[in-house]
Amino acid sequence: MSTETPLFKRIKRHVIGRTRRYFAAVPTGFEPLCLKELTALPLSIHEATVVNGGVEFSGCLQDCYLANLHLRTASRILLRITAFTSTNFRQLEKKIAAIPWELYLHGNSLPQIHATTRHCRIYHTGAIANRFLEGITGYLGRPENSDAQNQTAPSSQRIYVRGIDDRFTVSIDSSGANLYKRGLKKHPGTAPLRETLAAAALMLAGYNTKQPLVDPMCGTGTFSLEAALMAKSIPPGWYRNFAFSGWPSYQEKRFKHLRQQAGNYFARPAKPLIFASDHDPTACRRLAHCTNRHGLSDTVEIAKRDFFELSPREFATGTGMIAINPPYGQRIGTRPQSARLYKAICNKLETDFKGWKLVLIAAEKKVADTIPFRLKRHRFAHGGLKLYLMIGKI
Repeated sequence: MSTETPLFKRIKRHVIGRTRRYFAAVPTGFEPLCLKELTALPLSIHEATVVNGGVEFSGCLQDCYLANLHLRTASRILLRITAFTSTNFRQLEKKIAAIPWELYLHGNSLPQIHATTRHCRIYHTGAIANRFLEGITGYLGRPENSDAQNQTAPSSQRIYVRGIDDRFTVSIDSSGANLYKRGLKKHPGTAPLRETLAAAALMLAGYNTKQPLVDPMCGTGTFSLEAALMAKSIPPGWYRNFAFSGWPSYQEKRFKHLRQQAGNYFARPAKPLIFASDHDPTACRRLAHCTNRHGLSDTVEIAKRDFFELSPREFATGTGMIAINPPYGQRIGTRPQSARLYKAICNKLETDFKGWKLVLIAAEKKVADTIPFRLKRHRFAHGGLKLYLMIGKI
């Protein structure tokens, strides 16, 4: 005799056992790269397409787990709950009340609501968020000692509402903290590059884990850490938790099995092929502590060094890849200092690293135009700045 409750049977039928629509949010410009990542995974994908700002795909709940665990370029994974048309708040409230919230949230939940609109007759995002929160707490029950108007109440669950031309799409976030937060770095840094962008840069540049990677202005070590995860075949989500673990549909044994399968493919490099250095001893010490704590010290070698004193013969008899994210004069130093630094970097690269693959970040077109190498440019947004990712061969 089955011990499953009627509610769990509904959850199995509508969430666990049914093919659902998902959206992987991706930094603009890197959507095709995420699609390539997604289709390389062992997913039961029926359809995956690039859209503005991400990749939409169909799959089962296990595919959602795998996408969160393995995608290096995605920012978060959303499960589409429903979509409807609404032109006034009365209609909106009825649509909210018709959603079976118990399939996606536990009773007495107080989720965070994120609403955006464009070309909608209902355009006040704060009022939309309040209607959703009131509708959900009215449906599931209000948590004790809570205020439905209090959007800052702590919760690991987020509901995203996006309205375009009076058509509203409602999604639940499966990731929690943004996926660039790998759970690796606890050490601070000035203007660090996001992990998703560093991973995209390395992938676009054709990073080969069998060849050396030099990260000579490592700072917090984002390039080195992302390369180490790739070299050891460790999923980017290995060290962190996800919001889907708080869903009524969460299958703990299934997710543990998927992690175990991923762990079977971990690699152990014979020697370090990733070389991180910085002139700041504190940055080097913090990065070394991070690699030691997470079992990456067999892959990353760290030293306090000045980039302009390095020789490629220290790292390889042939060529490899060098990845540089210099201070670009907006958060560190001044613009004239940054321009002089880029010129010196290029002179050093041209003299000593000819033939190496290059990943270089610049903040201004004027600076990017001075780079003497033939490099492909990818413009992207990062922390309110518009930056240039340049990749190619020196």
